Amino acid sequence: MEHPSHHHLRHTDCQTPQRLSELAHSVTQIEGVTPIFKALADETRVKIIYTLLLEPDLCVCDIAQITDLTVSAASHHLRLLKAMGLARSRKEGKLVRYSIHDEHVKIILEKALDHSNHLIK
Repeated sequence: MEHPSHHHLRHTDCQTPQRLSELAHSVTQIEGVTPIFKALADETRVKIIYTLLLEPDLCVCDIAQITDLTVSAASHHLRLLKAMGLARSRKEGKLVRYSIHDEHVKIILEKALDHSNHLIK
């Protein structure tokens, strides 16, 4: 399939330089989003986030059991999710309990799930 080259476009088909500048500026605002998607690109981390959506306050050992991970592996993923601002932790005696950081994380995963279900239909 041959792609039309830029030479064949009429000037009226393109955006104005001012609009292109506005769009370029807007695109720079997306730069902080990529790490979130990288963190969620791992199925194990998505399972952990989903687990925390279903039960908002769990200790590492519970998360490990639910997601079929070792405690060490669950802790590793949870530390990464916490560092990315997707989860938060609190100490309760010797236990460390985790929860979703905020409503944004819940919305992201719910929308992704809705989209996934929509694609299956």
